[in-house]
Amino acid sequence: MEPGLRVYAVGDIHGRLDLLNVILTRIEADHAARAPAERHIIFLGDLVDRGPDSAGVVERVRGLCAADPQVHCIMGNHEEIFLRAIDGDDKALRLFCRIGGRETMLSYGVTAEDYERLDYAEVAERLNAVVPPEHRTFLENLKEIMILGDYAFVHAGVRPGIPIAEQKLAETRWIRDPFLDHRAPLEKMVVHGHTVAEEAEILPHRIGIDTGAYHSDRLTALMLEDQGREIFST
Repeated sequence: MEPGLRVYAVGDIHGRLDLLNVILTRIEADHAARAPAERHIIFLGDLVDRGPDSAGVVERVRGLCAADPQVHCIMGNHEEIFLRAIDGDDKALRLFCRIGGRETMLSYGVTAEDYERLDYAEVAERLNAVVPPEHRTFLENLKEIMILGDYAFVHAGVRPGIPIAEQKLAETRWIRDPFLDHRAPLEKMVVHGHTVAEEAEILPHRIGIDTGAYHSDRLTALMLEDQGREIFST
C-alpha cells in the first residue's frame, strides 16, 4: 500500500446491520490506536439480500459515503439484480426472489403475508413503492472497481489475462472459477468478496474476505497499510 494510506476493506454484509455496526466500531478503534494516516474504508458489495436488515445496511453505508469522501462502496451482483428487479426485468425478478430478495423486501416494510401473495410484476411494483429514491440513486452510482496502490478492490474478481482497465462489469460482479482457479500473479493484488470461505483467503495474488456473514455471523474486514495486513472478524 502507498505510504501514508491505511485502507479497510469490508466483505459481503448481506443485510446484517448488527455485524456491520460491530465491524465499524472495530475499524474506528483500530484506526485511532495507530499512527495518523489517510484512512479509507471500502465496502466490497452485496449489502442486500438474505440477512434481516438490507434497508438498514444500505442506509448506514449510504450515510457513511455521503459524510466522508474516503468511504467507498463497490456494486455487487446482488445490488445489480436488486436494481434490475426494481426496473421490472422479469429474469432479474425471478432471481431476486430466489437469492434472498424476500428478506430485502421485508426489511423495507413489506409484510411476509403480503410478500407471499405477490406475483413477479407486483414485486416490481411494490419495490418501486417501498425503496426510497435516495437508496436507488446511491446503489445506481456505486463504483465498479477501485485501485489504490498495488491493490484492486472489486466485488467478485477479475478475468485473468485482461488488463484491469478493460474488465467487463459482468465479470467483476459475477466471476468465480476462472479467477479463483488462477494461480499466477495478476496486474494488481485483488481484494474481493462474492465467494464464501470459512476464513479470509490470503493468496499471493488475491485476498478473499467473504466469510458468509448472513449465516456464519462472521463479517470480515481487512486492514492494509505499507506492507502490513490484518484481518478482523465479528
